[in-house]
This record gives sequence, C-alpha cells and structure tokens, in this order.
Amino acid sequence: MITIGLTGWSDHDTLYASASKHKLEDYAGNFPMVEVDTSFYAIPSPSTTERWVERTPEEFSFVVKAFQAMTKHKEWQQYYDSETEMYRRFMDAIAPMSEQGRLKAILFQFPPYFGCTRENVNYLRMLREKMGDLPLAIEFRNKTWYTENTTTKTLELLRELGFIHTVVDEPQVGNGSVPIVLKATNDAMTLIRLHGRNSAGWMKANSPEWREVRTLYRYNEEEINYWAENIRYLQKQSKEIIVIFNNNSGGDAADNAKHLQQALNISYEGLAPMQMNLFDI
Repeated sequence: MITIGLTGWSDHDTLYASASKHKLEDYAGNFPMVEVDTSFYAIPSPSTTERWVERTPEEFSFVVKAFQAMTKHKEWQQYYDSETEMYRRFMDAIAPMSEQGRLKAILFQFPPYFGCTRENVNYLRMLREKMGDLPLAIEFRNKTWYTENTTTKTLELLRELGFIHTVVDEPQVGNGSVPIVLKATNDAMTLIRLHGRNSAGWMKANSPEWREVRTLYRYNEEEINYWAENIRYLQKQSKEIIVIFNNNSGGDAADNAKHLQQALNISYEGLAPMQMNLFDI
C-alpha cells in the first residue's frame, strides 16, 4: 500500500477553489492523508483535532508532527509547568485521531544538533516509554546517525524500539543533512519525506524568508521516477509506504505528488467530494 500526501493543507493553491473557506475538505478531495505541521509550533486542543476528523472522510488519515519541545528544538520549561503536562496535552490532542483509527503516525523530526550520542539514544528510549505503543516515526537531521560505523546500529535501534524509519530526500549540505537510506525498520510502515534539493535555500533555516526559500524546489520527471522505483523497493520491506511532499515554498508539492501518483499508477477511493464553487453550474 502506498499513501501519498502533503505537508499541511493551507499552502497548496492549485487544490482550492478561489478564496476557499474549506481548504481541509478541498485537500481531502485530492489526497488521502496529510502531515499536520502546526502541532510542531503549538499543541492543538482536542476540540480542534476532533473537528479535523469530523471534516474529513473515514478513510482520511493524519501524520502529526511532535511538538518542538518533544524533539529538543526548544525546552519544555518555556511552555509548560512540567514535562509530564506537555506529554499529557499532546496525548489528549491526538486522542480523537487515534481513537477513531485516523492517526497514521507521530513524526519526531529532530534538529541538526541532535547527533548520535549515548544521551540521545537514551532519549529515544525514553520516548518509546512515554508514548506507549503509538506509531512513532523518527527523522534525523544529523549525519552522525548514518556514518559507515553507525548506520547499521541506528537502524537496529529504531527496529528494536518499534520506530518507523523516515527516509528523506533533502539537499546534501553540511552535517545537518542526512543521506537517502532505503531501509525499513518497521514491518507495518515506512515514511518518506521529500524536502526538495534546493541547497542554497536549505541553508537559510534561520532566515526571515525561510518559508519562501527553504523548500523551493520542483522535482523533475527523472527524479519522480527515481522515487517511484525507491518506493517499489521499500514495499518489499514494509506493508505501507507513506510519502509526504514537503517542497511547499513554491507551491510545487501538490503537482509533484500528483505526478508521483501517476508514475505509480495509483488511484484513491473514498476521497472527500470536492467543494462546489458557488458560481459553477
């Protein structure tokens, strides 16, 4: 099974009717899954996630990004009275999705300074204890996890803890990028995130204009076909391959996702009906 989607549902203008007030519904008329990235910046309320579930078809699913203080981007003390409270609030937020079978995975995207150290290995073990049996996908942004001496051990650790390996396509610039490693660590699922290959933009993570340039990239036909082959290869290792296009800066993600869908000859059933334009006849 191959499930294709995008990061967020508000940045893909080619999917919506003009000035649409129903972007999530419009999005769900095109793709069967979405990555929720707003949860990285602030944990949503359970009532908010419940509305997302209600506004999408039963077959629609969510990959939810872990809150930034859960991935070491920030300190939990900046937001909550205790670490326990932070995790409780996050678990409450995802409950409407999880309880209704609509949660594909929780994505833990770690920062470039989260290297392969004993302390960070212990942190990953702690995460599994705190999150129970929930499906957790791990994305590293530090090359020390994938050196000649560490790659095998990294993958063994992810498999031991039942984590979903996140295979990434991103610019190869400095220690804060990781290579494409086509290995599954979970028999049920592998996650692929395609960030584009804009090296200059990728280096502007802390720039005021980062949203406009960091993932400004459009995959060409050769690159789409390359990933179609990679996906077929990974299908031999996991029952489901989740593919997320995150090249949102120039609005290319939706078109690239449709292109990949065609390359793989995939059609999805049970998508939400498209929102009707008031002036359509």
